[in-house]
Amino acid sequence: MAVVRAFGPWLAVLAVVLLLDALRLRVLAAVVSVAWLVWCVWSWVRPARRRSPRD
Repeated sequence: MAVVRAFGPWLAVLAVVLLLDALRLRVLAAVVSVAWLVWCVWSWVRPARRRSPRD
């Protein structure tokens, strides 16, 4: 079930991009796509969060 939940945001962004494209708002669809790609890359390369000593 965790795998299905992990793809939820991906599917949501895909649906938004396809909807914007269908509405002929291709520039906005491209902006959403690039913003999502930048966020994904950032989430993969960002430094690991340090845990507090209490954890």
